[in-house]
Amino acid sequence: MTETVRYEWTPASMLEVTLSTPDNFLKIRETLTRIGVASKKDQTLFQSCHILHKQGRYYIVHFKELFNLDSKASDISVNDVERRNAIANLLMDWGLLTIVNPAQAIPLAPMSQIKIVSFKDKVNWNLVPKYSIGNSKKDHESDAKS
Repeated sequence: MTETVRYEWTPASMLEVTLSTPDNFLKIRETLTRIGVASKKDQTLFQSCHILHKQGRYYIVHFKELFNLDSKASDISVNDVERRNAIANLLMDWGLLTIVNPAQAIPLAPMSQIKIVSFKDKVNWNLVPKYSIGNSKKDHESDAKS
């Protein structure tokens, strides 16, 4: 088994993006619910990333970055950040956004680590977010433990 390499995260580590059109916020938010890590046991997909709108700026963030922003314990790894980078690059390739600092969006995780569920196939999957933006702190505390 490979050793997990811890990532020294700071808020400046978040990946800032610009939207191609304002309507893309909702498209990106929905698309991210269908991108993540699939369970080997069943048709469950754990969402890896979210789009965050903060002080007029947009960021693609791994859910563990959101725990860090909430001052919750998080074991974010280099691989988590590489997966975030790969997902952000996909969204850019699809014309939904532009990465403000492209050098910050490398290295990338291999696509074999990321599952993309098509919109028409999402009814066959259990889509599970590991973080819910906008919930109370009590909700986040229970999310952080799972």
